[in-house]
Amino acid sequence: MQSDDEPIIDPVIRKLKRLGQLATKDLAELSAITLHVENVPRLRQLIREGDTPERCCFLLRGFAARHKVASSGARQVVSLHIPGDILDIQHLLLGRADHSVEAITPARVAWVSKGELQRLAWKRPNIGKALWRDCLIDASIFREWVLNVGRRDAKSRIAHMLCEFVIRCEAMGLGSREHLELPMTQTQIGDATGLTSVHVNRTLKLLDEDGALVRDRNHFTVMDWDRLRKIADFDPGYLHEAA
Repeated sequence: MQSDDEPIIDPVIRKLKRLGQLATKDLAELSAITLHVENVPRLRQLIREGDTPERCCFLLRGFAARHKVASSGARQVVSLHIPGDILDIQHLLLGRADHSVEAITPARVAWVSKGELQRLAWKRPNIGKALWRDCLIDASIFREWVLNVGRRDAKSRIAHMLCEFVIRCEAMGLGSREHLELPMTQTQIGDATGLTSVHVNRTLKLLDEDGALVRDRNHFTVMDWDRLRKIADFDPGYLHEAA
């Protein structure tokens, strides 16, 4: 829980500190940027494909999903986002949104002028490097998601998504693999893995029967991490957590 003396964007600062060597002055200037903080309901569209954003969005609380929609109306979730993530870092240099981002739980976000964030990145190179590294890791995650949907079977796809979510949440101090809450419906899991909701339900039952995890609605308890990781073909190197 955030204490009264922590800056509003403490989750973002904690993430950027993991991504770069930030000096005291860097942290002070990050804490002083002008923000518009907003509590948003579940399913609020935070970024819409085709928009020309003038602000960047920090996710402070709750969870979000990035997605694309085909002309048929079918939706593909391409990444999940947790507190501390900058949901549209690419808009620092790109003028048009080529995807959408939706809050999948009630969330708290902070909006910052992309001009102000650009100036801060140029003025404080350590911050700029941390933002660049964050963008590169996003790209690494996207590549892994392409492999996951394109070349793994249904059970491995869902197990892989769960493993990634666990590792990322643990790194941000948001929980542990022993008590995981995946804030997604079966339809949303299907959108992330290219499966129908019926297939998702059947596959989650198989993971339960395998002894890898136990679930109660959106609550998961990982019973055998090594087993789940093996099913998922999961190697966390692409997250670059230790680099």
